[in-house]
Amino acid sequence: MDPKAERLRAVLTAARTEVGKIIIGQESVVDLALIAVFTGHHALVEGVPGVAKTLLVRTLAQVLGAEFSRIQFTPDLMPADITGTHVFNLQKNQFNLVKGPVFTTFLLADEINRAPAKTQSALLQAMQERAVTIDRFTHRLSPNFTVFATQNPVEYEGTYPLPEAQKDRFMLKIVMNTPERDEELTLARRMLGSDSPEASLERGVAQPVITEQDLTQLRDHMAVLTVRDELLAYIVDLIRATRTHQSVLVGAGPRATQALLLASRALAALQGLDYVSPDHVKTMAPPVLEHRLILRAEYELEGLSVAEVIQDILKTVAVPR
Repeated sequence: MDPKAERLRAVLTAARTEVGKIIIGQESVVDLALIAVFTGHHALVEGVPGVAKTLLVRTLAQVLGAEFSRIQFTPDLMPADITGTHVFNLQKNQFNLVKGPVFTTFLLADEINRAPAKTQSALLQAMQERAVTIDRFTHRLSPNFTVFATQNPVEYEGTYPLPEAQKDRFMLKIVMNTPERDEELTLARRMLGSDSPEASLERGVAQPVITEQDLTQLRDHMAVLTVRDELLAYIVDLIRATRTHQSVLVGAGPRATQALLLASRALAALQGLDYVSPDHVKTMAPPVLEHRLILRAEYELEGLSVAEVIQDILKTVAVPR
């Protein structure tokens, strides 16, 4: 195996192990979060309250040696509360920039759909360009800037649906389910002692495996993984099939093609391989496509789900040998 690929695999394995010291279960969720980080993209995290969405992002930041900030989205949150603003300094007789929480590496946008569209759009430039414009001045963010936005799938009262343009900027939709019985039993036992997940994180049980500066270099190591031309064609055909499926009103755009390619390559690296296979593409298709497809109303009324449509598309597109 190429030394760069071996180094990448070792770091990903170590990061997964360290996160597992804090997060009980949720192995697939941890893998998807690492894929989002190591491809330089953002993730939409959906789950009921109490499944450790916030704890997951805090743990990732600690393990990867990155800075962490959190924004609690509410209906009265203003764009300046996210980006920051210029405040007049009487002593210096000048305006000074007071940076908002967006100036970080890992940003947790908690319950992002509770803020109106004007506030949600304050993140669009930061997510796409890793830059923020404040009073006509553009400020660069960290090259590793990553947004993890959470949504509660149960409670919709007082929420504002995410615009399609913003959902498309999230590479993955990560669904965090409630833990299995054995995992919940382990959590209950840990809560009786001093090694609860939150306390363990504060004590530094999860050790950093890299620094933030290493993250950019390791991301470049992805380029050594082999992706055949036939596989590229398979990915393109899958995305194009979403635009012609009879039950789909709005299919996935070109950004989904890029996301599926990069996510599949990152999954191969996570599994310690130096090549990408069709199985990697099939595994990553649901989290990449689920939040991007809009079904026709008549099919939704019949109870058809986006997940079922994705599986149907996977069956109809020819798999390369």
